[in-house]
Amino acid sequence: MPSLLATGETIFPPLVKGGEGGFETGFCDEMTRYICQRADIIFRLTGILEKKLVETGVLDLFRNVEIPLAEVLADMEMAGIRVNPHILMSLSKEMERDMNIICRRIYTIAGEEFNINSPKQLSNILFNKIGLKPIRKTRTGYSTDEGVLTELALQHELPAEILSYRQLAKIKSTYADALLSLINPETGCVHTSFSQTVTTTGRLSSSKPNLQNIPIRTEMGQRIREAFISKDGCVLLSADYSQIELRILAHMSGDELLTEAFRQNEDVHTRTASEIFGLRPSDVTPEMRRRAKAVNFGIVYGISPYGLALDIGISQQEAKEYIDNYFLRHRGVKSFIEDTIVKAKEVGYVTTLLNRRRYVPELASEDNSVRQFGERIAVNTPVQGSAADMIKLAMINIQRRLVREGLKAKMILQVHDELLFEVPEEELAVTKNIVVEEMEGVILLTVPLKADSGVGKNWREAG
Repeated sequence: MPSLLATGETIFPPLVKGGEGGFETGFCDEMTRYICQRADIIFRLTGILEKKLVETGVLDLFRNVEIPLAEVLADMEMAGIRVNPHILMSLSKEMERDMNIICRRIYTIAGEEFNINSPKQLSNILFNKIGLKPIRKTRTGYSTDEGVLTELALQHELPAEILSYRQLAKIKSTYADALLSLINPETGCVHTSFSQTVTTTGRLSSSKPNLQNIPIRTEMGQRIREAFISKDGCVLLSADYSQIELRILAHMSGDELLTEAFRQNEDVHTRTASEIFGLRPSDVTPEMRRRAKAVNFGIVYGISPYGLALDIGISQQEAKEYIDNYFLRHRGVKSFIEDTIVKAKEVGYVTTLLNRRRYVPELASEDNSVRQFGERIAVNTPVQGSAADMIKLAMINIQRRLVREGLKAKMILQVHDELLFEVPEEELAVTKNIVVEEMEGVILLTVPLKADSGVGKNWREAG
């Protein structure tokens, strides 16, 4: 039978799930042919792709991380996470009321009613009627996206109200309403799908529903998490890496001050604030620490004075001084960033600690803005990608321990640096020890890894 790969024939559509066996029973000739041809394609590609894995030095990553992880993810998808529909319905009604209140407030400020969801009408109100200065132009008019509204909110109250309205609308439609339709009637759970091949940094992604985008910094986002509950006789255990990207940055850069801070178990944000503002740690205020935290994490993402100023509500000159003061003290980080960009331009790619490779063609662009974007990618990917690789490896090790020790605890969710488990109450102590031990010992760095854990009957309590 000739391969579809060779003949270029149209592939049959995917089989429809159904019935107790998982797929419709009574395979027809076309279904059989479709399955055989897909297997044939994979078989023919194996030698070609394995050679490429060897050539690029990622065969170990493929065999020891990505392939074993696929089995872990399959178990997580099957297990799912239980959701309380009554909480979601109550939140949906509450958000509807809040949106109506904000809507009336917006109309009062604007002096007229208009379609809040229409960029054209909103643009007319902001830039023509109120007279705010446009920030960015698109092909269809002036932009009213989140970044623009955030900047305009520093000048006028209306953009801030629009942002609040949009945030509530997104949470309501994406989670409170959508999750209700995704609850499996037989299990009472939502069963998200994880993908290992969507992101460019190596992070996992989830879909239908996407459980990695729930805004945890907002009250309503936290209340959505309350709807995710444990089954009877179980609790939810959350384990979260503490400042893992900064710890990886310390390891990869060899920066003395950053390394010392983590080895001494200091509050790295307070220490950075004391360095930036020239104060003793005891004199650092919460607001100073908040700004220093933005600097610390912003450095990993190649933040500009403009971006930092917008993020924490200060002038660009102040933001530039913060960044300059940081690099004045953290010369190891500065050298790491410069050296990484230089090397990436030479070879065309960057790698993580586990040798995951990401090509950065933007570095060769003649367009300055595209090239600067490429530089940010080159700096961020080794750090964020290494964090992604490490938690994947930890997931594999934890799963193997749970099985080996005959525990009923189940890993049910991964959200970037956080793992969530459903654990029988009598197994909590031993499971917690296993999870923290495997997460903190997954890879030996020059600074210690730290995993914080929490327990609760719902995700908010556990997190």
